Order: sequence, then structure tokens, then C-alpha cells
Amino acid sequence: MTLWSSLRDASRPFSPSAVTDLIPPGTRVLALGEPTHGVEAFLDIRNELFRHLVAEHGYRSIAVESDCLAALAVDAYVGGGGEGELADLVREGFSHGFGEFAGNLELVRWMREFNDGLGEGEERLRFYGADGPLETTGAAAPGPSLVRLRDFLAAHLPAELVLPEGELRRLCGPDERWTDPAAAFEPERSVGRTAEAEQLRLVADDLAALLAAHGPQFAAEADPETYWRAQLDARTASGLLRFHAAMADTGPDRFNALMRQRGLMMADNLEAITRREARRGPTLVFAHNLHLQREAARIPLGTHHLLSWSAGSLLAARLGEGYAFVATAFGHRAADDHPAPETLEGHLATLPEARSVLDPGLLAAATAGRVKRRVPADHTYFGLDPEALELLDGVVFVREIPRQAGVFGGG
Repeated sequence: MTLWSSLRDASRPFSPSAVTDLIPPGTRVLALGEPTHGVEAFLDIRNELFRHLVAEHGYRSIAVESDCLAALAVDAYVGGGGEGELADLVREGFSHGFGEFAGNLELVRWMREFNDGLGEGEERLRFYGADGPLETTGAAAPGPSLVRLRDFLAAHLPAELVLPEGELRRLCGPDERWTDPAAAFEPERSVGRTAEAEQLRLVADDLAALLAAHGPQFAAEADPETYWRAQLDARTASGLLRFHAAMADTGPDRFNALMRQRGLMMADNLEAITRREARRGPTLVFAHNLHLQREAARIPLGTHHLLSWSAGSLLAARLGEGYAFVATAFGHRAADDHPAPETLEGHLATLPEARSVLDPGLLAAATAGRVKRRVPADHTYFGLDPEALELLDGVVFVREIPRQAGVFGGG
């Protein structure tokens, strides 16, 4: 049998049901990756798949690679609240510049319309950000999350909370101390290992422990949305303090440490979302393939070769068979960027369909020892690894995409 005929046997024209036919029963998190940011074709696939999952498989939530705190405003809007122009809301509610893309605006618009049409007692759709409040040039200040967490605990446990608000604000200092963009590449500019930052890490740990220790009380007495926000603030404050400490590290492992902390924040957020959504149904997650894959993420950065366990690998270890991952890939990018014919994407580009769904087991068997890994034309694309196909639950292949600005963003 020729390789081409084997590829035909492994593929089907794209449809949402062709994707879900590959997903194991009992999946709690379906992760859909994109191979590069800024391509509307992958956002369209995500939107089509999510609508199908909602209508046919009981999904009631989606989490995307975006700031977990900024996403709260988007979730409030899709739930029926919020004011102002939708485009402005999406622009501010998606981090990394992702609010500029039409597919994200369309997702939010559709979720709001779906929720508006629900009857009394029906479960609404929820929107989450999976990422921390991070950008490529740095991270947010931990102060706002810590102050909100302290205020929540003070309202419910006034006798047990001994930390004065003024002392907490003194330790945090102005947010600008934490958000200096130069600290991304100049660790000596970071405040992440100052005496105040080290003390704040102990404070964050104490506040998070107090929140967890009274979990049954808060679950029974507190407003559910307010309690969820307190838990989110606890995770975010601790994660940001770890991230800022890594930014201040002058050792050779600095960039790997930053990747590890970001992956851990994403995994912790997604695990919390999974627990919250367990009663309501599975969750669709959308992010870069590198964040969602089951294997370690490897990224070249200048002279550095970064290696860390991805959020997907961490979550898969925690959820086991409850985690499923579908990767996307593409062939041609405009007229001047073509995969080499001997690469996996080069062979997939010969398939007749503009969009295909491939069974990774059949694909691995068909291509074993017969294809090479694609060398990307630029740093924004990370291709399929022919040696790791069996770690996937599905592949969606787009034969051609337009050239985009090469957005790596949150990467």
C-alpha cells in the first residue's frame, strides 16, 4: 500500500463529529491546540467544534489561552451582564492581543446569544481564561489579587485574619514595581526576590491555606461566584509571586523556570475549572499545541533551548484518561511557504480536502520511518512530531492558510 493511500485511509473530511468520533468516552477536558497564533482558520475550527460539543455532547464551558482575570469580564458578558461595545469588551477581555481576531469576537457573541435563549433552570455557558495574567514582556503585580483575597477572608473570618490591610499594601508597594518590561531580560530589574517579595510569598501561602481550610464553610455560606473569585485570586497571587521570583533569577535555568511556572499556573487553573464544571459537563480548552501536548515542550529562544513540562502534560498526569488532546497543523502558508515534500505536513498537503481529520494511530502506522519533521519557516509555528503521533487523540489538518503577522503572543 502506498503512503498516499494509507493517508487517505487515516483521514476524513473535517466535521465536528469526525473529531468527536476520535475522543475517548469519559473525557473531562478536550484540548484543541493550534500550531501558531493569529490564524482565523483555527479559531473557526474551534468555534464549529464548540457549538457541536454544546449541542450534542453536553459541554457547558470553554477555556482559552488568555488572562484568567481579564476573562471574568467576558464570562459576565456571556452570562447576560456587562455594558459597552462587544468589540471593546473582547479586546480587553482577551490578553496577548487575541481580542483583535474576529473568531474570538464571534465566539463571545454566540455564547451570549445561546445563553440569552435558555429557559429557566437550564445551564448557561461559561467562559474561562486558562493563562495567568502574563505577557511575553513580564507579569502582572500580585497585589490586586492578594488584597481581594484578604478582603474576602476578612469579611468571613474577621477573628482569624490578623494581617492588617495597610501592612499588606506596604509589602506589595506600587504595581509599577512589578511590571517593568525590562525585567523580562534583565533579572536585576525584577523585584521578585526582594525581602518584601519573599515575605509576600509567605503571606500568600498563609492566606491560601486559610481559604482552603475553611472550604466547607465558604461552599455553604459564601456567594458561589465570589468564592470562585477568591480561589482564583489565591492561585493567581501565588503563581505570580513564583513567576516574579523566577524573573529575578540570574542563573542559567531562568527561562526554563519561567516556562515551568507559566505551565504550572495554566495546569492549576484548568484543574480548578475541571472540578468546578464536573457536575455540568466536560470543558473544551483552546491554546497553542505546545501548551496542551502530553510531552514536554521544547522551544528555541535565541541561543537557548528551552525544555519544560507543558500544562497539558501536567493536566494529563492529573486527569489520566479524562484528558484528550487534538492537535492542529497546516500545509501551505500563502504562496511562498510550503512544507518540504518529505515532511509529515508535506505529505498531508497532498490530501484532496481543504480540512481533514486524521486518526493518529492510523497516521502513525502509515508514516513510521517514512516522513521527516518539518523545520518551520519562522518561530511562530511548531509542527507535528512524527515520533509523538500516538500521544494524540486526533489531528485536524488545514491544507493552506493565509500569511499572518506571525503572532506568537502568549506562545
